[in-house]
Amino acid sequence: MKTQTQLGKLGLFDAKVPRYTSYPTAPHFNRSVGPDHFSSWVRAIPENARISLYVHVPFCRRLCWFCACRTQGTQTDAPVTAYLETLKAEIAMLGALLPRGVRLSRLHWGGGTPTLLQPGMIDELAGAIRNIAPFTDATEFSVEIDPNEIDGPRLDALAAAGMNRASIGVQDFDDEIQKSIGRLQSYDITRQAADEIRARGVVSLNADILYGLPHQTGARITESVQKLLSLSPDRVALYGYAHVPWMAKRQQLIPSDALPTPQERLDLFETARRLFLWDGYQEIGIDHFATPSDGLSVAQKAGRLRRNFQGYTDDTAEVLIGVGASSISRFPQGYAQNAPATGAHTGAIREGRFSTARGHVFSPEDRLRARLIEALMCDFRIDAAEIIRDHAITADALKQMLSEADQAYPGHLRLDESGLAIPPEARPLTRMIARQFDAYEMDENGHSSAI
Repeated sequence: MKTQTQLGKLGLFDAKVPRYTSYPTAPHFNRSVGPDHFSSWVRAIPENARISLYVHVPFCRRLCWFCACRTQGTQTDAPVTAYLETLKAEIAMLGALLPRGVRLSRLHWGGGTPTLLQPGMIDELAGAIRNIAPFTDATEFSVEIDPNEIDGPRLDALAAAGMNRASIGVQDFDDEIQKSIGRLQSYDITRQAADEIRARGVVSLNADILYGLPHQTGARITESVQKLLSLSPDRVALYGYAHVPWMAKRQQLIPSDALPTPQERLDLFETARRLFLWDGYQEIGIDHFATPSDGLSVAQKAGRLRRNFQGYTDDTAEVLIGVGASSISRFPQGYAQNAPATGAHTGAIREGRFSTARGHVFSPEDRLRARLIEALMCDFRIDAAEIIRDHAITADALKQMLSEADQAYPGHLRLDESGLAIPPEARPLTRMIARQFDAYEMDENGHSSAI
């Protein structure tokens, strides 16, 4: 690992760059993409294809202050019940367009808090999905579970629906930190949820934990990581907290003067990283860790690791369809995002039209640059032969692109005839290096710190 002084001189502690879960990134979506694009792209899916489906449930019983997702609070089930009817109608509309024989590669329910759905609602939603795109023997069905908002009957319903991977948000177990981010969730409640999930035959467990939170220290993140490791998750996402109170108003409740400095953020990340590695986890990309047998580890070794809106994935489906307010779909032709506001999305579905509000149509250059960025984010390496084979670019033109990135970080990357690589000591710079291949202008205020 390079010293903090070296990394600081390269701009790591000042840079704000995209997380590159898409390219182009969402701020560059535009309103030229609408429902007609979405419909035609769905119809263009090949018969008997495998697709992935994301279902967004935007409701939470309480709104965590640190969260910047599109969510809204509710203390009753009434809006959730009404929203379920919208989802069922949207899914039926989608099913009317899907070509014959389409099946699910991946199904993910996120939010918000999808476990606000009561058992009967879970049955209804799962049934509506299976009616339009059945599972295969290899389908992975994952659900984001709030340990504070789950019980036996709901877990029974999820297991019966086919859930075989669960994801638990931890963030941090320290009491003071939890209070400062508006997220109270004890270790005992989390442990109980993990045990009950596994008791129902769900063998794969994901967990999220954050670094860069207020009042977080090396000792505190060490204790939280060790508690998390006692749950034996199969994969962990170690995300940097993005403090953007000008975008997520609820973050104004978080004491900014208690946030660690960029240098301290790097120390926190490295402390957690070492603990995961010492416990036998494989490092996946820039912010994930997985057991050697987990699908992410297998995909990484095989060169099949990919990146999407949920982070790193081993999903090989070319189509990801987002259902629900604010959801984003990815097709070979481009991105399509539903109306972010629940009311606008519901209104469109009630009128019998998809709520696609914006998106982006890929150009050949978009596809080229997307792959260059994804290769760096997943493999820390751009394979020149692969890029020349799969994209309309000459060897000389690609060499020029790679050389320009290398010149931006002289002496820190490895450039040769085979391509460009980021050595381990320079990997904290990965998002900044990926930025070198981004052709779109960027407003730094819309993105998080590079570390």
